[in-house]
Amino acid sequence: MFTNKGLKVFVSPFRRWSWLFILLVAVGGLIFPKLGLLLLPVMVTLIVMGFYRSKLWCGIICPHGSLFDQFAALISLNKPLPRIFSSRAVQGFALAFFCYMLVQRVLRITELWGTISFWDKFGFIFVVNYLMVTLVGFALAVFIKPRAWCSICPMGTFQSLSYLLGSRLGANQGIMQWITIADKKQCSTCGICAKACPMGLTPYQAFDAKGQFIHSQCISCASCVYRCPKGILGFKTGQGADPGRLNPAS
Repeated sequence: MFTNKGLKVFVSPFRRWSWLFILLVAVGGLIFPKLGLLLLPVMVTLIVMGFYRSKLWCGIICPHGSLFDQFAALISLNKPLPRIFSSRAVQGFALAFFCYMLVQRVLRITELWGTISFWDKFGFIFVVNYLMVTLVGFALAVFIKPRAWCSICPMGTFQSLSYLLGSRLGANQGIMQWITIADKKQCSTCGICAKACPMGLTPYQAFDAKGQFIHSQCISCASCVYRCPKGILGFKTGQGADPGRLNPAS
């Protein structure tokens, strides 16, 4: 647990220290550019995880999430997240822009293929991207709320798309676990689960008929589970969950 302006929020043991990876890549990569290549297996891992468990990476592993939750949160203005950050158009634009810039930069160094210089420059592309995400994300975390960047993060969108594909193929049925309430009648609608949610979601207002909160922005961080004063929240597989219902009003 750590305290964010008087509110205890759950942090998994791994996520408590994963922010150190940012120092390794975004800072160390400025000296040793090849360190940027470490982001390639990271990207593959989070997309594979997304195929089965949606944004679980964001909730229990993500180095940027670790940085924002534990450090930026201490000085964050904690303002309401602007609605534009929840727009699929904006999220799609951020993903498209990321892909365009990545491809453009890679194309510029293709002539160096087969040389040591190619791998230095290739790695440096990822170092710069990672550093920019760190700076922009931290600024948004301070001036809006800790996880503001996460709402439009291209990697988060990649995971949502990967999960949607897995759902269409029936590959993740019975695997993905959603926040589930044991008994909706016991909920006092105190709103503490919403206050604890780093993504600004409101689980207590959107449980479905099966008592599950199914939302594309849920990162399975378990903060609401650990903060529920009645202890009636937990995780349960969402068998038969319709991927089309991943964006209820929050």
